[in-house]
Amino acid sequence: MTQKEHEDYEIYEVFSQETLLSKFESQFSLLAPTPEIALAMAQENFMRRDEDPANIFVVRRKDIHYMPPEKRSALQRIDNKDYRQPSHYAYIPSKWRELREKNKVSLAVRGGDD
Repeated sequence: MTQKEHEDYEIYEVFSQETLLSKFESQFSLLAPTPEIALAMAQENFMRRDEDPANIFVVRRKDIHYMPPEKRSALQRIDNKDYRQPSHYAYIPSKWRELREKNKVSLAVRGGDD
C-alpha cells in the first residue's frame, strides 16, 4: 500500500454485543476507507469466528473521545462521599419502623384511631 493509499484509509474500532441488551465489547481494530466497508469487513471477520453476536458496530478511532492523562485524577474516588454508596442507607428500614411505632404511640395518647 502506497503512502497515498494509506492516507485514504482510517482506523475503525469494532464493537459487538452478545445480545441486544448486552454491553458493547471492544473486539478489534481495522483499516478501511469508509464506515460501510469497515462494517462489511467486521462482519466478514465475525463470520470466520465461532461467535454469533447480536449486533456489531464500527467507530472511527478519531471520533472516540477520551479523558487526557492530566485530567484522569478527577476519576479518583473522594473519601467523603459515603452517602453515594447503597450501604450508607442501610439504617432506613429500622428508622421507618421506629417512626411508625412512635406515630402509633402518639395516636394512642391523643385517642386517635389505629
